[in-house]
Amino acid sequence: ISQNKNPEMDPATVAQHIFELALKHVTHESTKAKGKGHHVPESILYRLFYYDCPAYTERGHNPITGKAINFATTEVARFSQSLHTELRKKRKVALRLGELSATKNWRINPQKTRELLKKEISLDDLTEADVSLDIQQKTVDMKIGLDIASLADKKLVDRIVLVTGDSDFVPAAKLARREGIDFMLDTMGKRVHDSLFDNIDGLHSPYRQARK
Repeated sequence: ISQNKNPEMDPATVAQHIFELALKHVTHESTKAKGKGHHVPESILYRLFYYDCPAYTERGHNPITGKAINFATTEVARFSQSLHTELRKKRKVALRLGELSATKNWRINPQKTRELLKKEISLDDLTEADVSLDIQQKTVDMKIGLDIASLADKKLVDRIVLVTGDSDFVPAAKLARREGIDFMLDTMGKRVHDSLFDNIDGLHSPYRQARK
């Protein structure tokens, strides 16, 4: 996220939005049970687990221009590092970091790939902005699954709200539901396949409602 293009979305503000989203889920359920206007203390929230990977900080060369790149100094890396710092300061936030695996391969963005296949452009028409380093996240899904399994097995919570648009959560959701956990899904307003409703106990997206 570009701070220059959107000053309101600095790392501290984004971290606060993330924390407030978690509280909105707690407020939603408590209000339904006790009536509108009921105050919800943060103590009701067991913990907010935030899953990400450290910023990529290696060096490389753009294959189009040969330009040297220090990924540690990119805007994306700076923002990611600052966001993680801000999240660590938040009450009841647990930052779970996976690993990044760079294959050293570069990918042409999908639009340019289609244009190349249609012979609308040639390789000589590509610019440095048309390619990106192939970087993949590792162990994040495993950490999510382990945390859900631990929370369910130790009976630490009554409800788990997973904020994601991914369907890889299904095995973990099934395990939690078998242990009697109320498993809610928040897709941040994205549509989900009907079959996913077989593996969750409800869908609630306060972020989407707030933007209407």
